[in-house]
Amino acid sequence: MPLLETIQAYLEEQRARVEEELERLLPPAGEYPPSIHRAMRYSIFAGGKRLRPILCLESGKLFGGDERNLRRLGCALEMIHTYSLIHDDLPALDDDDLRRGMPTSHRQFGEATAILAGDALLTLAFETLAAPQSSQDEDRHPSDALPAAAAKDSDRGSGAEDSHLRVIHELARAIGTRGGMVAGQVVDLESTGKETDAVTLQFIHSAKTGAFIRAAVRSGAIAAEATEADIERVTGYGEKIGLAFQIADDLLDVLGSRQALGKAVGKDGNQQKATYPALHGVEQSQRIAAGLVREACEILEPYGSRALRLQEIAHFLLARRS
Repeated sequence: MPLLETIQAYLEEQRARVEEELERLLPPAGEYPPSIHRAMRYSIFAGGKRLRPILCLESGKLFGGDERNLRRLGCALEMIHTYSLIHDDLPALDDDDLRRGMPTSHRQFGEATAILAGDALLTLAFETLAAPQSSQDEDRHPSDALPAAAAKDSDRGSGAEDSHLRVIHELARAIGTRGGMVAGQVVDLESTGKETDAVTLQFIHSAKTGAFIRAAVRSGAIAAEATEADIERVTGYGEKIGLAFQIADDLLDVLGSRQALGKAVGKDGNQQKATYPALHGVEQSQRIAAGLVREACEILEPYGSRALRLQEIAHFLLARRS
């Protein structure tokens, strides 16, 4: 089976497992008040590749992390990611009508409910992350500690509880104003319609998209109580694929189709957004993204075949069509 088909099959298998866990964690659509729970579920189950949870899972597995707890952590990541998409699509920001081939949340439920659905998903993510170590599961509510890694070698930090708090801190920073998602969104808005230099463009992409992808990779390693040296190594991988992912998104907006992407194409150019193709051209942007993926894979070479999935995912980011 060709590499692309192999990794797509693997991603589909893992996507299904993430969605099973999300189904358990989200309130039922009919739970009171049903309007907000329907809106939350509408966006979280509207499709998507679940790349961030899978990156977290594979990073944690590289260092012996527990798959069930890594998947639970990954679901929190997906809730945060979905919250960001709901808010990005709002008229005050990107003003998008379609997301993954479906009407965006504010088009389906109205702006007020969409804002609250995003808020609720962000809140549920941190409820999931902060679930007490001793609590036991009800079928659909956050339960076991994240992470629940067993005590390991003496160089692996000061235990699961400290790692648990560190994961929460890691993700909070990645979506905040100090080089995180919100910072990237703000600079993106302020740069729209203006001439943007390469340094500012890289900040926008690294903060708005890359910081959270980096955090997904780092949080898996932290949850598995990896050594500091290992955490720093996978951080380099996460930084490079995070930037490559956003460059690939820029390219898809130029080269992709509405049918494949499930949303309008060409909007970045129409809105005079700061993008890599706009600044560097299509071919140079493709070369930059390919170079980042190559460097990301080289970072993982010391782990040999154990890091194969992470390397395959990096290549998939360039080959994807949506």
